[in-house]
Amino acid sequence: MHRTMVAALVAAWVAFGAAGSAGAQPKSVADSIAEYRAMLADDNPAELFEDKGAELWKTPRGPKHASLQSCDLGLGPGVVKGAFVTLPRWFADTGRVQDLESRLLTCMERIQGFDAAAIAATPFGKGEQSTIEALVAWISAQSRGMKVDVPQGRAEERHLYELGKRAFYYRAGPYDFSCDTCHGQPAKRIRLQDLPDLRSNPGDGVGFAAWPAYRVSNGELWGMQRRLNDCFRQQRFPYPGYASPVTIALEVYMGVNAKGAVSTAPALKR
Repeated sequence: MHRTMVAALVAAWVAFGAAGSAGAQPKSVADSIAEYRAMLADDNPAELFEDKGAELWKTPRGPKHASLQSCDLGLGPGVVKGAFVTLPRWFADTGRVQDLESRLLTCMERIQGFDAAAIAATPFGKGEQSTIEALVAWISAQSRGMKVDVPQGRAEERHLYELGKRAFYYRAGPYDFSCDTCHGQPAKRIRLQDLPDLRSNPGDGVGFAAWPAYRVSNGELWGMQRRLNDCFRQQRFPYPGYASPVTIALEVYMGVNAKGAVSTAPALKR
């Protein structure tokens, strides 16, 4: 964490031009942020969560004292590599479209005997929620460098895409915000943070293709469910239920739009 703090201070120094000479070409904020992330990339603390997740995947746990090694993430029981970039997708055994976190809830309940509803009601970063975040870090890392390919072959998957699109443009709350308010046009920024245009493919390792991610600002690993909850918070909306249909629909919408983007998850974020 000391190295992280030092790198953050250096990045701030660069961002405000303290290192530039009088005749030097000024750097854009985006370039400075990119340098900041590059300095931290080799020591991304997400690796610690990945290690924990790898161990949790194979460790017998829960009332049934079973591991998750038979969990089907969409490519067959126990197949992890490549699964992350195809989620959310429809699962026959549950009869619904699921993202990674909701699918892990299903496996933890059916295979290990945990109470999925109780885990969903647990605050982020606490109890078995921290288990899911570690698993998400490891599972997503197994698809790092692969291209996002969220399926649309079934009517249920296409329906979720349309629902996600409606949710993306839905304006409400005291500020009359929608997802589109921040992520509906190119080259937009809030404070020092670039806001990717999520209506289309923003590029490799950007937007959907960069989550889950380690948040330097609070020293925690955030899955997509946590990220979306924070978006609702910033819009002053009520929190959606964990793994609720609207959050999964938004993931489908963003994932389909990001088709072909290379996943860098778990990435590093401010």
